[in-house]
Amino acid sequence: MSLSEIRTRIAKACDEAGRDASEVTLIAVSKVQPDDRVRAVLDEGHRVFGENRVQEAAGKWPGFREAYDGIELHIIGPLQSNKVRQAMELAQYIHSVDRPKIAHAIARIADETGACPRLFLQVNTGEEPQKAGILPGEADAFVKECRDLSLPVEGLMCIPPVEEEASLHFALLAKIAERNGLTGLSMGMSGDFEKAISFGATHVRVGSAIFGARETPAG
Repeated sequence: MSLSEIRTRIAKACDEAGRDASEVTLIAVSKVQPDDRVRAVLDEGHRVFGENRVQEAAGKWPGFREAYDGIELHIIGPLQSNKVRQAMELAQYIHSVDRPKIAHAIARIADETGACPRLFLQVNTGEEPQKAGILPGEADAFVKECRDLSLPVEGLMCIPPVEEEASLHFALLAKIAERNGLTGLSMGMSGDFEKAISFGATHVRVGSAIFGARETPAG
């Protein structure tokens, strides 16, 4: 698979859903990818990338930003409290605001610095105990809490359970977003982004389909 093929598939999925392809942002998920693969995608003109770990992002993106203009970085993995400040300094978007503690830390630092990335609130649509995210039944209250903190909430994010039909989770996330007046939907990955687009995804997170299989770090 290649970047151009993914773009073509996104355009086709948008066409079939009666949507404009400009409504969907492709986030190239570059976690655990070697620099040469990332550089190749940058050389193709792509500028929107996603990283799971703040530490990895900090080691990778400042250098690329010196060499390439217009890079937009999205943090898509779970955030630890002690990494919030660094994430806010690095990224234009954070997709994994998953609990009040993180929201309050972001608000505090935003008040202090006068700057804040755009935010997606992560909803644990499958109610999986091992997965980050606010439970669906608590999502409305969490949206309100974040708005009361004057946070720039762009929308909602989810990662459906692997063994369940993703459409059910995409539909649930879209419903929660709609009733809260949110237009951003970060959902859909390499295996199901076309389905996510049919349910209104505005941001799809595609890694292996662009870069190839991830290289697992040694140790």
